[in-house]
Parts: sequence; C-alpha cells; structure tokens
Amino acid sequence: PPCSWLILFIRWNILLKNSGTCIPLKDSLKINLAGYALSITPGKVGELFKAHFIKTKFGVPQKNTMPIVAVEQFYTLLGLTCVGLIGISQFQFGLYVMGITASVLVLAFLILSSKLAFHKFSKILSKIPFLSKYTESLLDSHFIIKKSLGKRIFIYCTSLSILFWIIEGVVVYFVLLSFDIDSLELFHVVSIYGTSIILGVISFIPLGMGVVEGSFTGFLVLEKINVSLALTIVITIRLFTRWYGVAVGLISLKLIGGFSLKNNNSKL
Repeated sequence: PPCSWLILFIRWNILLKNSGTCIPLKDSLKINLAGYALSITPGKVGELFKAHFIKTKFGVPQKNTMPIVAVEQFYTLLGLTCVGLIGISQFQFGLYVMGITASVLVLAFLILSSKLAFHKFSKILSKIPFLSKYTESLLDSHFIIKKSLGKRIFIYCTSLSILFWIIEGVVVYFVLLSFDIDSLELFHVVSIYGTSIILGVISFIPLGMGVVEGSFTGFLVLEKINVSLALTIVITIRLFTRWYGVAVGLISLKLIGGFSLKNNNSKL
C-alpha cells in the first residue's frame, strides 16, 4: 500500500543522510520505488542495483550506498519479527519460526557490528558468483554499516520497520474481513502472515513465490477456513501487498533509465 511505501521511503532517506549521502528527494523516491521491481530476484539481492543507480547518476561510490541496501533488509526482517512476536502466543508453529529468525538476527547484528567478524563473513560471500563482485565494496564500507546500526538510528529504523509491518498486517486483516472472515484477531493474523513471509525469505525464491502462498493458505485452513476461499484470499493479499508494488517499481525503473543508465561521472 502507498502509505506503507512512504514509511520505507522515510527509512531509506534516514539511512542515506546518516551515511552522508544526499540526493534530490524526487530522484531518491524513484530509485527507492525501483527497488520494488528488483525485489523479485532471489533474496532481493537485485536491490543492490539501487547503489549502482546512485553511483551512475550522482557519482556516489557504491561502497557508500551498497551497505545501506543490505542494512535495509536487516531492519525489514527485524520489524517483521517484532510485530510477528506480538501475537505469537496464538500460533505455536510461528513461535519456532520467529524464535529462529530472532536468533539469526541477533547473530547478524553481531557480525555487522564487529569489523573482524564482518570481514570473515564477507570472504564467505565472495565465494558466491553473483555476490563476489560486490564483496570488495562491502569490505570498504563496514564503517557505514556500523554507523547505520548506531543506537539512535537503530531505534528510528526499527520503529519505522515495525510501523510498516503493522500497516501491512492491517491491510491483510481488512482483506480477511472483506471475505467475511472475522474469527481471527489482528495480531494473530499478523503472526500467521509474518511466518509465511519469513518462510518465503528462507526459501530464497524470488518474493517467496509458491512458498508464501502455500504456507499462508495452509495456516488459514488450520484456522478452519475453506481451502478454496483461503487460496483466493491469499492471492488477493499478495496482489495488493507485493505484485502491485512490483508493477510500480517497473514503472519507476523505466523513469530512471533502467539498467541502461549511463554514468554521469565516470571518474567516481
């Protein structure tokens, strides 16, 4: 939903300014929205191209912006976990998924905060063909990553991420109500939805296609919702919460010149 996109845009700009990168809001918005189209890549690694767009148009080195894209994913998953845990007492399977995710996030925070641990982790990433060309830039940008996890910025970005997922949860809840499903409480719905999203992330399939839909449908069936109705609800939810955003992202990608965008400052 556009209102939730505004939350992510605010977070994106906070992280950019915190790193010392200042670009016009109009261009920043286009690049941020273009990231939604790039999110269809496995693990959303395609969003790293946002750093490329900023470099080619404004001459900002990728080592200054690439870590921001990575930190964004950390905060997004952190916000989802925090919101999902609120109603987890009513959804036992989600307790295990959220518990494991929380543990992974703590480990990720420790790795990102420690220069030594981060360098060792980057060496592991360098063995992955698609990511190998980015690891050198990441190694040079640990300072920005650590700065993006500072106390004040951590509170701001985590709060915005939580707000984003609450809004998405409300959207999902109202979609259920539109189908006359009123037997589930809001945060119970958020926990079920959040667990499905996390399972999709773990699968490393673009947007968790199939995994999110299948698991979410299964969870709704366990809540005594007819399988055909549950599938219809899930498809409707995914269209509004993800694929609509991908469509807008493709338009934004076209507006900024797409992958054919030429470097305006080749020296940088």
